[in-house]
Amino acid sequence: MKKIIYLLTLSAFVFTACAPNEDINAEIDAQDNPIVGDATYTFTDEDYEALELGFGSFSSVDDAKTMIAPYLQTIAPFQYWGNGSSVTVNYELYVGSADGVSDYTYADSYEFSNADYAATGSNAFGFYPNVDPNDEIPAVLDAQIMDATEGQILLVEYDQYIDTPDVGLTNLYQASFPANFDDFELIDASGSLDAWTTGSSNVQGSGFSSGAQANEEWLISPEVDLSDGSDLLFQITQEIDFLGDESLIDILIATDYIEGGDVASATWTALSFDKTIYGSMTTSEDFDFSAYDGETIHIALKYSSTDSDSPRWRVQDFAVKAIGISGDAVSYGTYYMYSGGAWELAENVYYLSSADFDSMGEGSGEPGRFDNFSSSVSPNSYLPAFLAINFPYGQEEEELIVTYAYYSSSSGAQVRGNLYTFTDGAWMAHQSTISTSLQFGHDGTQWVPDNTIRYTLVDSDYDVVASTLLTTAGFEDAAGNLDNYGNFNRTGGGSSWSDEMMFTAMGVMLDNLDPSAADGQKYITTYNIYDGSSGTEDRSLIKEAGVWIQN
Repeated sequence: MKKIIYLLTLSAFVFTACAPNEDINAEIDAQDNPIVGDATYTFTDEDYEALELGFGSFSSVDDAKTMIAPYLQTIAPFQYWGNGSSVTVNYELYVGSADGVSDYTYADSYEFSNADYAATGSNAFGFYPNVDPNDEIPAVLDAQIMDATEGQILLVEYDQYIDTPDVGLTNLYQASFPANFDDFELIDASGSLDAWTTGSSNVQGSGFSSGAQANEEWLISPEVDLSDGSDLLFQITQEIDFLGDESLIDILIATDYIEGGDVASATWTALSFDKTIYGSMTTSEDFDFSAYDGETIHIALKYSSTDSDSPRWRVQDFAVKAIGISGDAVSYGTYYMYSGGAWELAENVYYLSSADFDSMGEGSGEPGRFDNFSSSVSPNSYLPAFLAINFPYGQEEEELIVTYAYYSSSSGAQVRGNLYTFTDGAWMAHQSTISTSLQFGHDGTQWVPDNTIRYTLVDSDYDVVASTLLTTAGFEDAAGNLDNYGNFNRTGGGSSWSDEMMFTAMGVMLDNLDPSAADGQKYITTYNIYDGSSGTEDRSLIKEAGVWIQN
């Protein structure tokens, strides 16, 4: 839920990721006895984010092979393992969204403006509680969308007051981050760092990267029209840390800046405020902004750092305010399709409102915190229960497309969704991904995709080897001993198995175990031996030209 107002003057393993260390890896690979390990690892949300896979899955098996192998060399303990090691990686493979979902998740959006509300008879920045927005929206779209095409879909975003609003302060202009980050112009004035970056709930200016670095970068708002404003105020929610020289950060205003132009050619005036009182995320007082009554301006957040002073500046939002109408409101989204020359309400699709997110919890790590889902707040954890509560009377095989706001650290704010089908009394999500796995082996230099199968012999395998080789020249005594004791004699005596004989024995066993194995298939077999005491040995084989040989 948000407060909106309208100006009166307007009508298995858990590992810690770390950076690759080529020197350590080279040293380990050069050892005569490198660390050899065997493990299973399941990809986490953080792993997908690290590979910039914002949707939490790989688009193909080939992509998974290509991306996972070098990634294993960046995380412990796999970066320290050497030749002969093996890791089975469990991951999500994208197999496709349900038909029709992308028509809505990639639809253009239309956000109601002050003028749109005024055109419907509202004197506030939102629909009044007693108004059905769907009675008003088609006429606004007819007036505003001049080149509509048959079948075009729009996500119409609007606000509706919960109760009749009151007179008070209104946000004539508001920027909320990171949602509005892409609306701003980013100007690199000096230095090599990307000083302004986005977080889950703010933008951050920082010139620190392995130490302080000299940098200057501007974040400049779109044009802000204050032509109808008077007695204006400015308010910002921000956090300022590690600031030595107060001149390094400034909120600047210009009436003559041209977008895409030279910032130095405009006349910028700094907003005067105490920069020492924002040690945590704090909403400021209302600063006097009346110098810009009736003006059209740009607002810039200018961040600078030096080789010895790199403050951190986090900004959650800022607003230009005036006296207006205010009240609690809900942000909605509704889909409309242009059909037969008219805008019609789309059926069987539902976009989550801000109130819907709030109903799922507003605390830290819950959807209502920022009114979106993310990699750490998964829609799969909430939507089944939400649909059961809000759509309890679904009919068998009834379908509903559910879309929602989603924030990805790699891709930013976006709309995602899925198809839900009412099956056996519950809403079931279409599975666009499947859980699968790939095996990787270390070849002494790096991790590579590996089809090696690890197999431990059972009693019947020993019987097959003994019976097959019992009458083969050179194997009679060794096979007889195996038949009697059920293990391979490796003492070096007359009935002992040499290394060459062991490869023959394993080939016999694998031909029986996996007769259709293709060339290139690898096995590591584990078998029982006697070399003065009972034990086991491993042997690595690969099939080439139809024959099992040493790998």
